[in-house]
Amino acid sequence: MTDAIALEGVSKRYGDEALGLSALSDIDLSVPHGQFLSVMGASGSGKSTLLNLIAGLDRPSSGRVFVHGQDVGQLSDDARSDLRLHEIGFVFQSFNLFPNFTVEENIVWPLKFLRVSWKEAQRRAAVTLEQVGIETTALERRPGELSGGEQQRVAIARALVTEPRLLLADEPTGNLDSRTGQAVLDLLLELNRERRLTVLLVTHSTFAATYGHRTVEIQDGRIVNDVHASDSQGRIVPIGR
Repeated sequence: MTDAIALEGVSKRYGDEALGLSALSDIDLSVPHGQFLSVMGASGSGKSTLLNLIAGLDRPSSGRVFVHGQDVGQLSDDARSDLRLHEIGFVFQSFNLFPNFTVEENIVWPLKFLRVSWKEAQRRAAVTLEQVGIETTALERRPGELSGGEQQRVAIARALVTEPRLLLADEPTGNLDSRTGQAVLDLLLELNRERRLTVLLVTHSTFAATYGHRTVEIQDGRIVNDVHASDSQGRIVPIGR
């Protein structure tokens, strides 16, 4: 079986070869299906660039990026959009919910592009909302009526409603207090375990990174550390869980 994510000799430069900025340099990385991977690094280390390349939002300057066996850099714009729509869920630090939409409308929004009927979209929204721990009575509320933690759970529900196999989470606890942030991390870990959802968590938080089966540290565009967490029997488990 192919890996969920595979990078082979990936580099990314912005600008010309001589004076441009090198964001990533010769990255090799394999992420098996069902793994919870934490990617750590300071601001400007290259971790967001890595996320954008995996998501097909940008193309590498050299090397190849594979998602579920597809060479993302070789796909057309339409094919990359289809890959994101069907295979990848996104969770962001700033929630990125539509403020004038109800919770239900925010969650079902991606399903419109899949031509899912309104009735089926409503059913999926209700089921997914319950899965992330929010009562369906919230469906008619708007994001501004929710707490930060509730908004992030709605954002996770929107990411999951298309039933992706890969979830990309970019600093998902950055705008939350520590207690609420931990609850969101607990939810991501539960989804990883129950759905065998591959999770790639980008974070600068050492605590958040401990939720991963594995932590990769990026510094100045290069992987400088790659650590697996394992218990006494050698099974991979999240550190401290």
